[in-house]
Amino acid sequence: MALACCGRLLMSAVSGRCARASAAALSLRPPLRCQSSQSSALQPSYVPKTSLSEPPWPKITLPDPVEEAEEHRELVTKVNGLIAAGQFGRLFAVIHFASKQWKVTNEDLVLINYSVDAQCGERIRLEKVLLVGSDNFTLVGKPLLGKDLVRVEATVIEKTESYPKISMKFWRRHRHQKMKITIKPQTILRINTIEIAPALS
Repeated sequence: MALACCGRLLMSAVSGRCARASAAALSLRPPLRCQSSQSSALQPSYVPKTSLSEPPWPKITLPDPVEEAEEHRELVTKVNGLIAAGQFGRLFAVIHFASKQWKVTNEDLVLINYSVDAQCGERIRLEKVLLVGSDNFTLVGKPLLGKDLVRVEATVIEKTESYPKISMKFWRRHRHQKMKITIKPQTILRINTIEIAPALS
């Protein structure tokens, strides 16, 4: 009986200690969690500087429309004065012809891999002008300049054919070979004049 009572007392003491330890552990855990959540909520939000937070290029400030219009008016007046005085030097132009762009000036020869619907000696006008410039100014079209602003004329010098281009296909050990000869029409133009309107609008 005495041994049984001692065993019961020991078991109750051990269980009491375990209960106290678990209660102390439970009482300690929630305050720690609450403190961590409160500290994270009180911290200010910080976003690092990346390409997602803000663009990598600098901020662009648009010019004032009134100042821009005044500068445009002064520039047009200056260019009109140069054109009226004839002090713009030699003109050059960028034209679009036969699906290509060509930078030309007076008395240039242009070889085009295309057959122009004009006979040798005829004078034609190149209407698609993208840009005209000189030593002092440049006029850029969006995308083309007006027909009343610029006039580029050329003369057909020669209409001929290109050299034969040979393409050979050969399949060895099968007695198979195929040869293809390609000849393209060509036209040679001479740029006669590049004229600009007497005044810009």
